[in-house]
Amino acid sequence: MVIKVFVATSSGSTAIKKKQQEVVGFLEANKIDFQEMDIAGDEDNRKWMRENVPGEKKPQNGIPLPPQIFNEEQYCGDFESFFSAKEENIIYSFLGLAPPPGAETEKSDATEVDEAHAEAKADEGAQSPSEDQQVIFPFPFVT
Repeated sequence: MVIKVFVATSSGSTAIKKKQQEVVGFLEANKIDFQEMDIAGDEDNRKWMRENVPGEKKPQNGIPLPPQIFNEEQYCGDFESFFSAKEENIIYSFLGLAPPPGAETEKSDATEVDEAHAEAKADEGAQSPSEDQQVIFPFPFVT
């Protein structure tokens, strides 16, 4: 499966350029295979992207702006969706990919609840020193 990032290589908008660079840079840094599909220089790419972005994801004028992200023909989302998935650490599921071996796995809410419960139990078992125990500091303690 190949991730396709639809970009406009000759965009006059610095905001669009920055968004495109952020998506491409993230995919490169994480060694995720992808293809850049230029909509500025290739009418077929532009037409395909416009036809395959779901209607509810298109702006009022009906023309979606780059970057738009697909996994083969499956629509993943636009920059805002990508950014949210990245912030929530669910980027691989957003892209429709399995996390690579050895990568930090994406956490479910149940896992986070279990971890918080385990930490609370560990804190309950921790004891503070009693009055007859001496606390040793690594430096002289001056009062």
